[in-house]
Amino acid sequence: MSKQRVFISGDEAVAEGVRLARPHVISAYPITPQTIVVERLSEMVEDGSLDAKYIHVESEHSAMSAAMGVSSVGARAFTATSSQGLLYMAEGVHYASGGRMPIVMMNANRSVALPWSIYGDHRDSISMLDSGWIQVYVEDAQESLDMIIQAYRIAEDPSVLTPIMVNLDGFVLTHTYEIVDIPLQSEVDSFLPAFQTPNKMSLEKPKSMGFSTSPADNMEFKYQQHKAMIDAKDIISSVDKEFEDTFGRSYGGLVDSYLCNDADIVLVSVGSVTGTARIAVDNLRLKGIKAGLLKIRFLRPFPDVEIRNILKNVNAIAVLDKDISFGYEGTVFTNVNSALSHLQKRPLAVNYIGGLGGRDISVGDIEDIFNELIKIADAEEVGEFSRVRYINMGVEIDD
Repeated sequence: MSKQRVFISGDEAVAEGVRLARPHVISAYPITPQTIVVERLSEMVEDGSLDAKYIHVESEHSAMSAAMGVSSVGARAFTATSSQGLLYMAEGVHYASGGRMPIVMMNANRSVALPWSIYGDHRDSISMLDSGWIQVYVEDAQESLDMIIQAYRIAEDPSVLTPIMVNLDGFVLTHTYEIVDIPLQSEVDSFLPAFQTPNKMSLEKPKSMGFSTSPADNMEFKYQQHKAMIDAKDIISSVDKEFEDTFGRSYGGLVDSYLCNDADIVLVSVGSVTGTARIAVDNLRLKGIKAGLLKIRFLRPFPDVEIRNILKNVNAIAVLDKDISFGYEGTVFTNVNSALSHLQKRPLAVNYIGGLGGRDISVGDIEDIFNELIKIADAEEVGEFSRVRYINMGVEIDD
């Protein structure tokens, strides 16, 4: 078990997780609210507590390019970004997944322009769902640290070899201070062995790491990427179980459910708002309302089977999105609805959009969502209720 407890922010927890994972190279470019991560890592490299090469590059595009170069020679790479920075490195993001480079990257979730905003929602990472990266969303600082360590173990598994994006809600998590257990280096070294991969450039066994294909074989390469992502589901579950055996903490793998076994109504959440939702669920349970909470941790690979198993006997669900797929609905809602379409009897489902540009979502807001779900479940149809609803909207919206 851990021998050290510290009071640190989510960003600092990520930096501690990276230090324990022993990357060979950190390619860094600052952007709010991620900057603290690479600042702390630079201090660790400078004081010798992290033996790594630190490259302060000139842009986010260069940060991803450098990480790709590191990974292509079989070394462990780390980088971090946010918002516009993630979009600027988008070209390299697709290159990295297509090249099967198991880079780990922290993304501080932040809204994208315009309007310009430094505050958090999920529009940056959600826009990259189809980029071929595994995407995990964490709830608190402890999970942030632990998932950096788990991410390297998952990404570097020979059956996966897929990059991972660890997403933290901007400011709500990146800049909030919490008590965090820091594992011993010896424990992490035992859990996370030195990186070994056949997928690298080598003088002994030369291979091309950046190649072209014709229509005759391109689809097969993309299928291999897809299959690796699907295969990652079992690896994610087994790594979480082994992490629990080693460090005493488990996060449930692909999803985590709270009081869902007998629930009539369930809120589906992603990221730090889950902690707020737990309080709302507890309050409603004290009133005799059978509310539950389903936290989706991984949006890719998507936990369709797990979602169906947990929600198959529920009357109604609300899916809370910090994103809008403009002209339609929240992307998480779309994915959840698709998973539920395979059920013979599916719960009524309503999409709630909130938290855009960092707008607060309170315990009361979530209790209001559950109260609306009760009415919907009693009516047995969405009916007069809009399929997509908005939390704390400053003006009236007619869908």
